[in-house]
Amino acid sequence: MASDAPPWLAPPIAAYADAHTAAPSDLQQRLIAETAALGRVAGMQISPLQGAFMELLVRAVGAQNALEIGTFTGYSALCIARGLPHDGRLLCCDVNETWTAVGRRYWDEAGVGQKIELRIGPAIDTLRALPPEEQFDLAFVDADKSGYPAYIDAIVPRLRPQGVILVDNTLRGGTVADAKVTDDDTAAMRRFNDSVAADERLWSVLLPIADGLTLLQKR
Repeated sequence: MASDAPPWLAPPIAAYADAHTAAPSDLQQRLIAETAALGRVAGMQISPLQGAFMELLVRAVGAQNALEIGTFTGYSALCIARGLPHDGRLLCCDVNETWTAVGRRYWDEAGVGQKIELRIGPAIDTLRALPPEEQFDLAFVDADKSGYPAYIDAIVPRLRPQGVILVDNTLRGGTVADAKVTDDDTAAMRRFNDSVAADERLWSVLLPIADGLTLLQKR
């Protein structure tokens, strides 16, 4: 598979890791290519290596009910849904009908469309409208960075004990560790990283996968 090396990993090593990771299916490769044709926004799509890791993790934790905040063209949702059992459920929250329509086509072709419910609208409104009791085994957050704290606060009460949350872009190309970088999104991500690392509701580990992937587990 094509290497998508983060700046802290030498390209030959990233390529080696990719070559020893489960490769995307032909269908996934077509979704990657269609997304790439969108231009610069294609950078919002997770890497194939991250997708393979997420699919494996969904299986490993035995997730039945999953949640995604930020779906884009549907590659991450496809990976999560592939890891769910046949009767599993994935609730996807996004605001863009055009991009998510791409995902719908591939979900159906992959035979996982029946597992996925897509709700269009502000994710925080969707979350707050959900029943307050525990209902999710796993969640993936990959949306507006300033909204991360509110998303976590809304998800945690609805996550079963020992359930997991994956949070994307938590290294932001390494800028979180560079004090000279002070843009709003980087500053917001630093605050978020500090907050979840100290959050007594959660166990936290920040993995240098792709653009930084934080794994949280509910205590």
